[in-house]
Amino acid sequence: MSQVLYRKLLTDTLFENQARYRVPVLNFTVTSNHVHLLVVSPSDREAIPEMMRDLGSKVAATYNKKTGRKGSFWERRYHATAVESGEHLVRCSLYIDTNMVRAGVVRHPSEWKHGGYHEIVKPKQRYKTVNVPELSRLAGMPDNPSFPEHYAGWVQNVVRRGHLCRDDVWTAELAVGSVKFVDHVRRQSGYAPIVKADNMLSEQPAPYDAHDCANMVEWGF
Repeated sequence: MSQVLYRKLLTDTLFENQARYRVPVLNFTVTSNHVHLLVVSPSDREAIPEMMRDLGSKVAATYNKKTGRKGSFWERRYHATAVESGEHLVRCSLYIDTNMVRAGVVRHPSEWKHGGYHEIVKPKQRYKTVNVPELSRLAGMPDNPSFPEHYAGWVQNVVRRGHLCRDDVWTAELAVGSVKFVDHVRRQSGYAPIVKADNMLSEQPAPYDAHDCANMVEWGF
């Protein structure tokens, strides 16, 4: 019951915070011990850090109070990775949706209710956390009413083909995208990180083998 409480607390608080801080949420999944969020970076650079700080403190305080526990709730602060729109963004979103499939908890994202998959494939009219029109636009399909159907097909393709390997690029790198995009993030960061051959940006040298997951997702319009 406590795990269900934790996941509901987090999804409810995320719904409140995305409106309060005006940070569009493109996708999310809440697992048993961590959270994945795909959001749009607003012009206010402090919006995301403030939203995450508030999200973390509210969930921790409420959960600890309801369960009678004490001590630290979160192991460490969140890590942000800049993702270029288009194919890279779609790959990231699909990776988020298939998190619990990769973990062997469910066979398909539709079986895990604490995530954005349901809102994407069957857009809500009210109480929406995921901004489906914005996700569709950034995926390269603006104002396309068939986007939810396409998206469901992309997810099904990933699950059917078994392309479910874990890829730390989405959780450990600072930027993922084209050379131009990665270079822009490098310049915006204010330091000279390493630009890797596979168009990812790291804070420091770190081994990364992209071959296993390079073709994890096969998708098309």
